[in-house]
Formats: sequence, structure tokens, C-alpha cells
Amino acid sequence: MRLTLNRPQADTTEAPLPECPRLAPDVRVHEPIEDGAPWLVQSGAQRYLRVTAGMAKLLSLADGTRNSEDMARELGDPWTVELVGEGLLRAQRTQLLEDAARKPRKDRRITFVQPLTVQFTLVRPERMLSRFRPLTVRLANRGGALMAAVLAAAGLLCLVAQAQATMDALAEPISMPMLIALVVVTYCGTMLHELAHGVVLSHYGGRPSRMGFMLFYLTPAFFCDVSDGWRLPKNRQRVRVALAGIAIQAVLAGLAGVGSVAVAAVGGSPALRDFLLLLTVTNYVSGFFNAIPFVKLDGYLALMSHLDISHLRDRSITDARRLVARLLFGGRHERALPGVDWAPLFGLACMLFPLYVVSMAFTLWGSILAGAGLVGAVMASVALGYLMLRVYVGALKLDAEARTAGAPLWRRVIVSALGIAAVAAVMLGVSVPYTVTGGFVVEQGRTVLVSTGTTDRSAIEPGASVRLLSGGVVLQKQLGTAAVTSTDFTDMSAPISAFVPVRGLDSVRVPASGIALDGGRLAPGTTGQAVVSAGERRLGDWLYLEYLAPFWR
Repeated sequence: MRLTLNRPQADTTEAPLPECPRLAPDVRVHEPIEDGAPWLVQSGAQRYLRVTAGMAKLLSLADGTRNSEDMARELGDPWTVELVGEGLLRAQRTQLLEDAARKPRKDRRITFVQPLTVQFTLVRPERMLSRFRPLTVRLANRGGALMAAVLAAAGLLCLVAQAQATMDALAEPISMPMLIALVVVTYCGTMLHELAHGVVLSHYGGRPSRMGFMLFYLTPAFFCDVSDGWRLPKNRQRVRVALAGIAIQAVLAGLAGVGSVAVAAVGGSPALRDFLLLLTVTNYVSGFFNAIPFVKLDGYLALMSHLDISHLRDRSITDARRLVARLLFGGRHERALPGVDWAPLFGLACMLFPLYVVSMAFTLWGSILAGAGLVGAVMASVALGYLMLRVYVGALKLDAEARTAGAPLWRRVIVSALGIAAVAAVMLGVSVPYTVTGGFVVEQGRTVLVSTGTTDRSAIEPGASVRLLSGGVVLQKQLGTAAVTSTDFTDMSAPISAFVPVRGLDSVRVPASGIALDGGRLAPGTTGQAVVSAGERRLGDWLYLEYLAPFWR
């Protein structure tokens, strides 16, 4: 954000400037690190404002001992008392000046970042990470970059060479020790990912301010605050800071992929090879997702740094919303990024990408959540509810943009009514396949479909076809087919591996209800997912049955 000296509009509600203004206690003016670097004003731990050199010098004089005349005299031509007053008013509106009525920002250990992230600061890493500078000096060269690229490419080739083994590892249940090891190693890799951001920032002379633990959309993760990267003089330095974590994950994935080939070549443990393959896929997928610029992750930060456009995503979304509002409701809309022609399309992608992510998550893990009983129903409903809330908030913002642009009321009412009618028509007129998901177990010479209390048993009819799937962590492969012969469920207990993709816990049994199936001749002790075909339902009925009805079945 730039603070300029354009003449502001009069604001009769604005608080008067003090005679001798002073910067707020948490505000610091940073000189350029080197020639060509910007002047920055830091407000709190994370807020950085890019300002002109003249504005920076003006703010530096706001120490509570000088009035506007004193500042204008010290700054010299072309500064006048009026220009100094305008600059100080802008600083006051941006909350850079001391205000007795406003409490200073505290350097809190717990921080909430919209829309759904909570950060817990654990350490101040500046001094610790500065010790890595001798190492980064040796590695930060073309040779180091080439070695990292070779490792990352080698890991991908190893996955291709072991394509069938990789698919099997993703489609098979995972043992509890392997699951624990995978979680521990993955989070260690995430910590290295965040350390890499801080180390590269420190290498270029920046100061990482905070490191810690966070809940990112309710998912545990680590973070490293590298907001100080805005002080770096060159765009490419900020890009490297943003991409450092992805590079580390690509190297980790490459090492794991090469390790899996080595284990297979020497005839090592298949479990160890599967673990390394899962670790390889996990790191590549995580790095790829981080590189997508449509969410506020590393790829977005790299793009924003490369273009040197602050708040690129928020301003592009504003342009996209105004474009949609103009097409639907009319009116005159100003561009938030008038010099970036592709900003509206980028903003639309940023708005739609969360829908895609949620739909993909439901595609991959929806059947697991459906078989996990009330816990799975709660998780799925919370995710869907949050998504619907975001859509509702987006609709309100769209209407606000239309009102601000002077769109006529009649057009807003008609378009809104048509939109509601279109949604209702889709809900009532579009039919989708409906399935009932449970588990199955092969014991005592028969295949039994087992269900929890949230399963829609009323939709299961005699003769319905059943697909028997392996309970994989990510994928499922079909093990066989069966058919429902009777819908008279009986109370029983079932191994927990029939509901979650973890093997080796057959001794842990949970209460369930079951019916015998015809077919599905599998080995005794086999467990997995059972998906029962239950015809079609209207989309509205399908949503109700999937996400609301489980709570009172």
C-alpha cells in the first residue's frame, strides 16, 4: 500500500490532529535496505505500508515535539504547512499516529487471521535463524538449485517407474504404526518448510518475526511470519522467500522417492517402500497445492511479490465481484486494479477455487466420512455449512457493490428473484445418483454389510447391488460385488477397520448393525467399504439425506 499526498476530501467527522503529533508506539519507519529499495512503515508485527521517501521523512519527524510549521521548515521545499497537514491526516486515517482513545496493538501470542486461521506464536526466530547464514551462503547458488531440481525430478521419475505400487499404497488401508510415522514425518517436513521461509528471508537481511503452530481451516500446521520480506529491495528475493518452502518439500519428496526405489532394489520391506511412496506423494501434493496462486499460500505470495502488487487477491476479487455486479445489475463500477486487465478473471478463479477444493475433498473422503458415523456427519456438515456461509456472504457483498454503483432497485430485485428461482429449479429438477455407504466384513464364511446409527437403512432395498471396496487412505479399488438379500438388520459388533482406512485393529470392535450379503467371495477377515446403490434422488433431497438427516436417524 502506498501513502501519497493527493489532496483528501474534507471529513467533518474526523478527529482533529494534535498540535504536535507523535507516531503510535507500535509504528516504525524502515529506511531502504539498499539503493532502489522502498521506504516502509511497519505498524504492529505484520502490517507493512510502502510509502514515498518524502512521506517517510515526514513520519520520522512526528515525535511529539514538532508542530506542522516545524516539520514543513525542516523538510524544506516543496513542503508547506498545508501539505504537511494533509500527510499527517492520511497517517492518522491509517492509524499510524498516536491516539489516546485507541489502545496500541499488543504483540499477542494468539492471533486470529480471517477467514478461518488461528496462530499460536511459540518462538521469535530472528536470532536463531541468523545462525544458518553461513550454510545458506554455501547452498544459495546455481549448484545448489541444480541439485535440488535433480532430486525433485528424480522423485517424480521414481513414482512413474513404480506407478502400480504407488496406486496400491494409496488404495490399501494403512497400519497404525505407519500412520503415526507418516503424520510425524509429514509435520516435521512442514516445520522444515516454514523454517526454509525464515532462513531465506534471514539470508537476504530480513527479520522473521514469529514462528509457531496454527489451525489453518481447522487443520493443524506450522507457520513462519515473513512479513518483513516487504523490506527486501528486489522482487526476486521476495519470490524466493515465498517459494523456499515448496522447494524444501520437493527435495524431501525426491529423497523419499529415490529411497523407495532403493528399498525395492535391495529387496527391503514392502511396508517401508509403501511408507516412502506415501511420503513422496504427500510432499508433492502438498507442494503443488501450496503453489496454486488462488489461495493465500506460497504460490500467491510469490505471484504478488513478482508483480509487486500488494493485496492482489483481495483487489482482484473486488474487480471480479464488480464485473459480475455490472453484468447482472448494471451501474458504474471503478476498477480496484485498473492497470491489470486479467485481474477480474484471476479474482473469479480465487472465488471459485474453494468450491473446487471442497468438492474434491468430498470426492476423495466423502465415503470415509459417511462410514464414520456421527463424527463424519458432523465434519461433513460443518465443511458444507461453512461453504454455504461464504456463498451467502459473497451474495451480500455482490448486492452491496450493485447498490454502491447505483444499480436500479427493480433490476436488483428481478435478478435476485431469478437467481433464487434458478437454484430452486436445480434443487427440484436435477436428479443425482444416491448411494448408502457402510462397511463390510468377511467372517464365519459370509460377507456382512455393517452400518452405524447414521446410515440411511430405509434406502436399502432387497436386490440392491453393493460394491465392495478397499478402505484406502486416498483411493479405493473394487474387491468384488454383492447383492442385498434382506433388510432385517441385526445388532452386532464390527472391527473398526470396516469404517476407517486403518488395518491391524481387528481386535478393536464397535457396536454396529449388519445384514448378510449374497456374493462377494473374499478371504476371511477382509474388511473395507460397502457402497449400496439406492437409485436416484432430487438434488435437494440428496443434500438433505447426506448432510441433515444423519443427525436424527
